[in-house]
Amino acid sequence: MTDRNPASAQSPHRHHRHHWRRDVVELAALFCAVAVADAIANLVVHGPRGPILLVASAVALLGTAAFHTWWARRHSHAPPPRTTAPTDPAPAAGPAAATTATARETGAAEGGTAAATTTLWQMRTTVRDEPGSLAALCTALAGSGVDILTLQTHPLPEGSTVDEFLLRAPRQLPSADLTRTVSRAGGRSTWIERADAHDLVDTPTRLLGLATRTALDTAELPLALRQLLGRCTIHSIPATTLSGRPNAGADAPVEGVLEATVMRLRDPSGGAITVERPHLPFTPTEFARARALVELDARLGPRVPRGQDVLTLPEGNEIVLRRADGSDRPAARAMHDRCSERTLALRYHGPVADADRYLGHLLSPRFGRTLAATTTSGKLVALGHLLWDGDETEVALLIEDDWQRRGIGSELLRRLIALATEAGCDSVYAVTQASNTGMVAAMRGLGLPLDYQIEEGTLVITARLATGPAGARLPHERPYGSSYGSSYGLPREQARKEVRQAP
Repeated sequence: MTDRNPASAQSPHRHHRHHWRRDVVELAALFCAVAVADAIANLVVHGPRGPILLVASAVALLGTAAFHTWWARRHSHAPPPRTTAPTDPAPAAGPAAATTATARETGAAEGGTAAATTTLWQMRTTVRDEPGSLAALCTALAGSGVDILTLQTHPLPEGSTVDEFLLRAPRQLPSADLTRTVSRAGGRSTWIERADAHDLVDTPTRLLGLATRTALDTAELPLALRQLLGRCTIHSIPATTLSGRPNAGADAPVEGVLEATVMRLRDPSGGAITVERPHLPFTPTEFARARALVELDARLGPRVPRGQDVLTLPEGNEIVLRRADGSDRPAARAMHDRCSERTLALRYHGPVADADRYLGHLLSPRFGRTLAATTTSGKLVALGHLLWDGDETEVALLIEDDWQRRGIGSELLRRLIALATEAGCDSVYAVTQASNTGMVAAMRGLGLPLDYQIEEGTLVITARLATGPAGARLPHERPYGSSYGSSYGLPREQARKEVRQAP
C-alpha cells in the first residue's frame, strides 16, 4: 500500500495561487529594499557626515563578521547531541533521565560480574510440615541476598520435611551466617557444602541419565548409586567368601533396609550393596530412588557392552580387545593353566594354587571392570583389571607367557586408564614386586606423574590422572568403595604382606 502525500492531493488551481502570493511578497520586499537603499544613498551624499557614516557601517559589518566566525569555530568542536535508536523509547527529560541511564549502566556491570561475586551452595535443612514454614525459610534467604536455584522436598513420616536447596549466595556471605539465617527461620539439622556447575542439572534429567547408564552396562549400578546419593561409601558384599562360606551381611531383604545413615539393598547379581553416608541421613525419597535403580538392574539381567577393537601386533598378528565378565571364567582358568608359576605369582602375590578362586570376584562387574585380549580364534591370552578399592582404584595385568613383551600389556593398561578417567578416578595404583620390570615399564609408558613406594620388595606405583574440564567430576562421583581391595580381594596392606611372603 502506498501512503498519500497531502501536499500532492491539492488541486492545480490552489497550487498556482500559492506561487502567485509568494511572487507578490518577494516583489514588495524588493521595492522596500530599493527604497531603503535610495534613502541611505541620499543621506550619505547630501548629509554633512556622509563619510563618517560609511566608515561606521563598514566597521559594524567587520565586527559582525568577526563575531560570527568566532562563534562558529567555538561550537564546531562540541560533541554531537545524543541520539536515540529508532527502536528505543524516547528518553525522559531532566534529572530522571540521568538517574535511569546510571541505573542501566550499573545493572549491566553487575550482570557481567555476577558469576565472580557469588558462590553456589548445596544445603539441606529440616522444617516443620505445616503451612508457611517453607515460605518463612525462603523469605529469610531472600533477605540475605540469596537466590534459590532449585528446591526439592523430601517428606518424613514424623511430620517434618527435608528441603534440599541449590543456592547462589553473595561471595562475602560465609556458610556459618547462612546456617544461622536458616536456623532463625525454623530450619534444623542443617547441612551445607560448596556446589559447582555440575549441580545445576535438574534432578529428573540426572535420574534419566543414571538410568540410561545402568541399562547399558551392569557395572554402572554402583557408580550410578554413588552419583545419585552424593558423597558416600558403597560396599559390594558377595554372597560367599573366597573359601565358599556364606558372607556375613549379604542377606539383605528384597525390599531393602533403611537405617538413618546406612542403606542396604539386595544385589541382583547376588549378595548385598551397602551404602553409608555418616554426615547426612538418607531420606525415604532417596531410598526409593536407589531401589528403583537396583530394580532396573535386576530386570535387565547381566549385560556388558559387546564392542570390540582389533589390535595389530608388531609381528602382524591381530588381537581382539573387549570387555570381559563372568562368562569368560572358563577361558580365564584355561589361561591360568598355560601360565608359569612366576607369572601367576607376579599377578596374584599369593599362593599360586589359589589363583582360580579369585576369578569369580575379578570378573564380576560389581568390583571393577575387566578387559580381555583374545586371538582371532577366540583364545584368551591376557586380562586387564580395574578394581575399586574404597576411594582408590587399582590396575592389574595378567598376560600369558608366550604373549608377553608384544605391547598387549601397554595397550590394556592404556585402556584401563581411560576407563578410570571416565569413572572420575583421581589416581590409580599397581601393587607388584620390585623385580617386575614389565609392569614398571608399562606404567612409565603412560606418560603420567608416578609415585613409587617400596617396602621389603613390595612396589606400589601410583599414577595421578590428568583431569580436564570434560573429565572433571565432583567429589561424590569418585569410584565406589568395595569390600574387596587390592589385587585379589584383600585390602592393600594385606596384599603387601602377601607379596612379601610370595616365593
